[in-house]
Amino acid sequence: MAWFEQTAFYHIYPLGLTGAPEFNSYQEPVRRLAQIVPWIRHIRELGCSAVYIGPLFESGSHGYDTTDYRKVDSRLGTNEDLKQFVAYCHKEGIRVILDGVFNHTGRDFFAFRDIRQYRENSRYVNWYCNVNFHGNNEYHDGFSYDNWGGYNLLAKLNLRNPEVRDYLLNTVRFWTEQFDIDGLRLDAADVLDFDFMRSLRALAEEIKEDFWLMGEVIHGDYTRWVNEHTLHSVTNYHLHKALYSGHNDHNYFEIAHTVKRQMDMGLGRGISLYNFVDNHDVERIYTKLRQKEHFLPVHVLLYTLPGVPSIYYGSEFGVEGHKERGSDASLRPCLTLPQTAETAQYFCGIVRALGQIYRQESALWYGDYRELQLTTTKYAFSRGDLIITVNNALDPDSFDLPGEGSFVGALSGRKAEVEHGRLHLELDGCGGEIWIPEQRRRDVSDLIPDKPIVKQTGRPRKSKSEEQTRSLPRRAKTPKSYEEMTVEELQAEILAKMAANGPVTDRMKQDVLENVYPDSLRNWVRSFRN
Repeated sequence: MAWFEQTAFYHIYPLGLTGAPEFNSYQEPVRRLAQIVPWIRHIRELGCSAVYIGPLFESGSHGYDTTDYRKVDSRLGTNEDLKQFVAYCHKEGIRVILDGVFNHTGRDFFAFRDIRQYRENSRYVNWYCNVNFHGNNEYHDGFSYDNWGGYNLLAKLNLRNPEVRDYLLNTVRFWTEQFDIDGLRLDAADVLDFDFMRSLRALAEEIKEDFWLMGEVIHGDYTRWVNEHTLHSVTNYHLHKALYSGHNDHNYFEIAHTVKRQMDMGLGRGISLYNFVDNHDVERIYTKLRQKEHFLPVHVLLYTLPGVPSIYYGSEFGVEGHKERGSDASLRPCLTLPQTAETAQYFCGIVRALGQIYRQESALWYGDYRELQLTTTKYAFSRGDLIITVNNALDPDSFDLPGEGSFVGALSGRKAEVEHGRLHLELDGCGGEIWIPEQRRRDVSDLIPDKPIVKQTGRPRKSKSEEQTRSLPRRAKTPKSYEEMTVEELQAEILAKMAANGPVTDRMKQDVLENVYPDSLRNWVRSFRN
């Protein structure tokens, strides 16, 4: 079994985590990669044994407008810094996956600069797609070209050009030889040339045993990309959407249907998709969840459904992150360790416990998936000899399943035995559990601190009209620190900052008023720039 089929990943966006400037001035290197070194022990304690970190190479702004594929971004450090970072990760038992941004380059990449200077006479005209010297763009180049996503900042490479293909393949060889990386996440893989991906797969099998190729793919039939000829895995955006909306809508049918559809396509049997609940392009899971206690069942499913789980840096602490006016900045914050808030430690304890279970229970790597019970609020399935149960309702519930033997809940330490051929499993409201056969009892409940937030079990839900007519909290009249503010004052601050950025809808108001957790509100209010 390949290493990447039994690995939990930790995802880092390094320009954000280290607080690098938004734009690159191309000055002397600032060695910010060193700031990430203390995170490696934290990552290992979470049970993760691989890091996906990127983008890392010289670019003009967010990292995906590459200007030099073979030089570490000067805002992060030097090539030697990256070499030492990877070596340290390997010493700590952590594999390293980098971003491969091969669909497009930035405008300061040497080939594109040559076209701007020499126009039709540039030898690199055919390095890009559909360069037209009768066109123009907002940069007043006097020519147009294909781009990614409508952004002329990102000029699309012609991957059918043998020179371009060879340059990029040699770049991967360079990265492997210089930095000893273990694989690549391919940016915008859903628009990459398939012949190029086949060449990359052949190279991967040549340069390093089990060199992993994972592609960023959002929509479509994932088997087009994941097969023996192209990529080992892709981002599982289908499950990502189902995980948060299936809880927000109290509809476990959506999640179970997504899993069944992927299993019917052949995914999950020898093919491990890259599962996640958030990343550097989408809002944080703690922000998306309307009922914050759903953090537990969401993450239980992340670690137990078929596929390899991934945690995006900071989300294990319940960090908030909203897209604001088209900006992803708040999704990619500068963070430091340790995060000591009581709620942060509680959520981190959940992820740490799940990570330890994942490392220890091989059934979560290759055990057959079988659905056992499904309603809108309850979902039970097995992976090998493990039983997983989740409940999205506020009230406790129970499962009665056919079975034999005795089981222990790894997260709670509860014991369950079969009586008259039925296994009775108790579950808290907004709960989740991994039931392990008692003969190999594995209780990790001591890793999870006592819950610091007040449960809302049984609290009557207001109708939509009541929520819309509810009087809004008053903003604090005198300046206070966020730590001094009440829940109502924090809510008022958030609403005021929202209003400064544009119209505030009833749905937005409701999301704020339903959040009654002080640490969550403080993180939320700090995420605004104004």
